[in-house]
Amino acid sequence: MLLAGFSGKILEAGVDEAGRGCLAGPVVAAAVILPPDYKHKLLNDSKQLNKKQRELIREDVLRDAVTWAIGEATPAEIDEINILQATYLAMHRAVASLAETAEYLIVDGNRFKPYAGVPHTCIVKGDGKYLAIAAASVLAKTHRDDVMQQLAKTYDMFGWERNAGYPTPEHRQAIALHGATPYHRRSFTLLPNQLPIFEL
Repeated sequence: MLLAGFSGKILEAGVDEAGRGCLAGPVVAAAVILPPDYKHKLLNDSKQLNKKQRELIREDVLRDAVTWAIGEATPAEIDEINILQATYLAMHRAVASLAETAEYLIVDGNRFKPYAGVPHTCIVKGDGKYLAIAAASVLAKTHRDDVMQQLAKTYDMFGWERNAGYPTPEHRQAIALHGATPYHRRSFTLLPNQLPIFEL
């Protein structure tokens, strides 16, 4: 069973991201404040859940959370400031969008850029330890999957509805054949050779 809280603060937000290792699409972060006594039997790190479980849990979190928010950083921003800084940017945007001001942040991972004087603690593998971080991981993952599903309707040759922009053999082969789209991260190693911009 995951833990309900870390700091003892009522408005403690869990923060997590999805999509750092992808070749295409935004990096997405979520911030979630759950009720202090919240319990959920299935809620866990999104990577430990299947798609159906994530979708069901997302509905529960959206219904039950005190407040939640999503933040994104675009591929262009990732290329401009690098993926680590873009991840911080997405996380800050999520926290800034919360309807209630967080008193404390618990952040998945080992690094975070302090946000507006709000105290925080980084927790390695926190999405498998704390409910609020796990909830953020589910919201970030499901939101990002939805974004990539929509993009796949326009760029249907890359298999984004299946690989979500991650560097699968299918995805790399499609880049080699068709070139990079405006949604590809040009600062990442897509292929060794220079790639043209994809034209619709």
